[in-house]
Amino acid sequence: MLLYFVAFDLSVVFSESMSPALQGTSFANGDCVLTEKISYRLRAPQRWEVVTFIDDTGLRVMKRVVGLPGEQIRLRRGQPLEIDGRPLDIPERLPYLHYIPYGNLADGKPVACGTGYYLLGDDSRDSNDSRFEGSVPRAKILGRAWLIVGPRPRYGFVN
Repeated sequence: MLLYFVAFDLSVVFSESMSPALQGTSFANGDCVLTEKISYRLRAPQRWEVVTFIDDTGLRVMKRVVGLPGEQIRLRRGQPLEIDGRPLDIPERLPYLHYIPYGNLADGKPVACGTGYYLLGDDSRDSNDSRFEGSVPRAKILGRAWLIVGPRPRYGFVN
């Protein structure tokens, strides 16, 4: 039990904002995700990882890291995401990612990450993420969303 409380956290996905990587529309049918909390004690979150963090309302939320502290993000309609003025290549393992310029990215101007992490949902149309809430401070990030432990057909590592 002590190992679980120190190293892991269990959450249920109840939003389509991270679909298809994480799925669910309610606590009854959502992916049950195990977050590991050890690696971020040894290193910082990395781009493209899915992190679990506590939002301003106290909910556990999972989003993908796109911008790192000190960087600037820009997204112009019909163009790839840019980091510090350079196009950002999306990894081949994430071909479904397509971000939409809403919120603070809507006008095509660069947005500074400051000292936090710029987090986006995989389903850009249905995600309350850094485009609306701003970057997330490191202190609010619990860990790396690591393993889908249920339902059984969805069992596996978080992409």
